[in-house]
Amino acid sequence: MNFVAPDFMPVLPELFVLTMTCAVLVIDAFLKQQQRHITYGLAQLTLLGAALLILATYAQAPVITMFGHYIKDAMGDLLKLFICLAAAATFLYSRDYLRQRDLFKGEYFVLGLFGVLGMMVMVSAHSLLSVYLGLELLSLSLYALVAVDRDSPVASEAAMKYFVLGSLASGMLLYGISMIYGATGGVDLQVVADAVAKQGSSDLVLVFGLVFLLVGLSFKLGAVPFHMWLPDVYQGAPTSVALYIGSAPKLAAFALVMRVLVDGLGNLQGDWQQMLIILSVLSMALGNLVAIAQSNIKRMLAYSTISHVGFLLLGILAGTPEGYSAAMFYAVVYVLMAVGAFGVIILLSRTGFEAENIADFKGLNDRNPWLAFVMMVVMMSMAGVPFLAGFYAKWVVLQAIVNIGLVWLAIVGVLFSVIGAFYYLRVVKCIYFDKSEQSEAIEISRDVEIAISANGLLLIFLGLYPAGLMAWCAAALLS
Repeated sequence: MNFVAPDFMPVLPELFVLTMTCAVLVIDAFLKQQQRHITYGLAQLTLLGAALLILATYAQAPVITMFGHYIKDAMGDLLKLFICLAAAATFLYSRDYLRQRDLFKGEYFVLGLFGVLGMMVMVSAHSLLSVYLGLELLSLSLYALVAVDRDSPVASEAAMKYFVLGSLASGMLLYGISMIYGATGGVDLQVVADAVAKQGSSDLVLVFGLVFLLVGLSFKLGAVPFHMWLPDVYQGAPTSVALYIGSAPKLAAFALVMRVLVDGLGNLQGDWQQMLIILSVLSMALGNLVAIAQSNIKRMLAYSTISHVGFLLLGILAGTPEGYSAAMFYAVVYVLMAVGAFGVIILLSRTGFEAENIADFKGLNDRNPWLAFVMMVVMMSMAGVPFLAGFYAKWVVLQAIVNIGLVWLAIVGVLFSVIGAFYYLRVVKCIYFDKSEQSEAIEISRDVEIAISANGLLLIFLGLYPAGLMAWCAAALLS
């Protein structure tokens, strides 16, 4: 049997990230604490290089390589670009925060880069093995990141909860993969799709495999009732890590669902659509209702994430190209909003003080009007106020649901969106109408100020002119 070497060109961005991350790991070992800015610079250079390589090799047509385990297509490339952008923004916003807490160490950036590599593998997975490989590479990086502050008992507790529950979810996912392999005779998503097309939902083993697979995927997304890790991890982890977990991995999770459910198990749509309807309604209900009771803003944003996952699932369960592109648009916009929200929380934090409570935002307009405006834009966008990106994202998702005749589900979505607006507006009320309890000046470096400003303005721009990004998402999914 002759060995045929695979085509490595499509995998060039992943190989670059892997090589650079290993280099950063080795270089950091020889650096003194006052030289850690080199590690930070190399991490940002890695993300920039990966983004440029993705653009240089942007897929015009799908290419399958690495013995059928990897697919390079426009959807994957677009999501990878936004993953690199979100990770770069995360590192930038976190830089001063980590320095103030003596956490500005190489392991944060190395683990972050390994997490990015895991996300990139997930996005381009074309077999259930590469799905699991990418997922575990990301998950193990996140477990370690949550516990990066070794002196914090709260962070250690959050990391242990995340690790235990994540392990259970990975076990469920692996069990589902095993059952699907047993029923179809392959792990390649195309092989699985062909086998499913022949067998349909008559094969009980296949249906059980789908259920276990969906449980694992729901955990990674943070959908109810597999959400229990999310609020504790968001609250317990350092804010810089909560920012990382709440942003780019959501894009990878969306890609994961698309690869497995649509590409691999598309012919079982009738089965997984019903399951996604239940997960979506429960996520929107619990996320929005429980968020109202929160006083900790990180915990509030965790429940907000759960509700947004419910909306994201609406687009996927529509099972149409319009629904998929709407869900993709929603995922991108959500990441922009999450990065902006956690970015402002980080900027309000300082040495010995965490801006974790909603009360910490009182009178922010008096202290820094521009930062207050950015936070207001982010909150209003999350609430779905017209002429902001979040409104259009919800609109196109609901439209996709209506188009397939599930009007009642769209009404449920609108209802919970209106309920959810309350806790976002409460933050805006604190910012503009309450008396400030803090007197310290908010110090922001120039590059971070430019980035957070661009973050907020981009949400306004995408709300007014969403057609460009929407068309890009639609074209990526149709390629």
